[in-house]
Formats: sequence, C-alpha cells, structure tokens
Amino acid sequence: MGARKGILYAAVERLDKLMATGKKRSEAKASALAGGESTWTFTDGKIHSYQTRTNYQKHIMQFIRWARQIHGINRLDSLDERADELACIYLSERIAQGYSAWTLQAERSALRLFFSNRDLASDVTLPQRRREHIKRSRGFAVRDRHFQPNNWISLINFLRACGLRREELRDLYVRDVYYRKRDGVLVVHVLKGKGGKEREVPVFPGREQQVLQVREGRQEDEKLFPRMPSNLDIHAIRRQFAQELYEYYSGRSLPPPEGRLKSKDFDQDAARKVTKCLGHNRVDIIFGHYIR
Repeated sequence: MGARKGILYAAVERLDKLMATGKKRSEAKASALAGGESTWTFTDGKIHSYQTRTNYQKHIMQFIRWARQIHGINRLDSLDERADELACIYLSERIAQGYSAWTLQAERSALRLFFSNRDLASDVTLPQRRREHIKRSRGFAVRDRHFQPNNWISLINFLRACGLRREELRDLYVRDVYYRKRDGVLVVHVLKGKGGKEREVPVFPGREQQVLQVREGRQEDEKLFPRMPSNLDIHAIRRQFAQELYEYYSGRSLPPPEGRLKSKDFDQDAARKVTKCLGHNRVDIIFGHYIR
C-alpha cells in the first residue's frame, strides 16, 4: 500500500487542477454575462495566470501550516470538513494582528477558490479597503536615500513616457520600440504584461525623443535596459505617468482626492485610455491607485 499523501502535497495537486492557463477569464466572464449572470464579483473557479497561482499558493500554504500547527490538521479531507470554521478563526486572528485590508481580502479570495466555496468565512467582517490607507509610492521611502536619480536619467525619462511595470521593463528588447504601421505612432511593445497579456503602449505625446534616444545605434536583439536599480520606485513614476496622461487626454485637472466620485468629476473616455496604457483595462483600478 502506497504512502499517504501529505497535506501540502495534496494541496499543490488541487491547485494544479484549478489552473486554466491558455483559457481566457474574459471569455468565461462574457459567457456568464450573456447568460444573465452578474459579473460584478465574477469567478469561474479557475486560476488563469501563474502570478495569481503564486500569490494564492503562498496564502493557502500559510493557512494550511497554521491549521496543522495550531489545530493538528494533517489531512486535506479533514481540513475540507472544517474549512469554514478554521477560515473564520484564521482571518479573525489576522485582523487582530493588524494585517492590511488588501492582504486579508487576498487571503479570503485564495481560500474561497481553494475550497470552492464563495461564501467561505462570510461571518467575518473584513476591514474595508480605503484609498487613503494606501502607502505604496506615497511620499518618502527609506530606499529613496540610496538612489541617485541623476545616474538614471534615461531610464526615468523612458518610464515617464510609457509607464511600464518593472517586470515589463526588464523584458524589453530594442526591437520592442517601433513606429506602428497602421497610424505611425511610436509604441512600446509589451509581450507579456499582467496576466500574460500582450499590448502596445503608445508613447506619451511629446516624449518620443526620450524613448528613441534609448534605442539609438543599438542592435535589435539587445536588452533595452540590461541593468536597473533595485531601489528605484518604478510604481511612483508609473503613477505620475498615469496622472499626467489623464490630464493630457482629458484637458482638465485630476479628480478631487477625497470623497465619492461623481460622473461630472472625471472624464470617462480619458480614464479608459489611461487604464489601457497601464495594462489594467479597469477604470476603478486607476482611480483607486493611480489618478487620485
């Protein structure tokens, strides 16, 4: 008789079965919408990107280790039987320990997907995610003391012209900067952005020369930026890019930083253009994390 699978091994196997790489979540969402289903909090119960898998697996393994250490759970089927009870205890402890609303939401989402229960831990009220509580790229950070911007002018100017993420910037080649044939616009080609999605980012109008200077006289198959400083706050520049691009497209100032947004407070078309450039394609994301 074979050895019994350990709980962590069994959990990884379950996560493997939940993977749906190559299948677009947007298609499943469109199908649900056509069937009259609400897509406000849509999930098809699958994991569509490796980054999501990595993040969810981290949260799930942490929960399982806690359940094994504190409650003596050594079998996945035993954990399944007590999933809701233990998830409530676990999240309540995490709230008391002061974890952020974003972390707690991500943990509950991971557990709900893993246990195939959209109502898991519904008895626990999580703190609300509020924009004013966001700390990332807001104000001075310790790492700023060790960064010399004058040494990286070309890189910073490039980021201000296209607003890429660190991973997207790292994977760029010289050949990925080109004039688009259909309209002659200078673009930066991102082969694999968030969720593995490909996109062309139009260079901020008027900043084309700053981008062209980076690729001038270089071979097509060279990495555009073979070196990047680890202490450069790329997200802060990305946020600045989003704000300036919104003002450019809308011809108006940024929406008010506080309070509930009303339709008269922002330009919907400009917001859609900005979120497409950022690779989110969700207007709520850019208002919550970039423009305000």
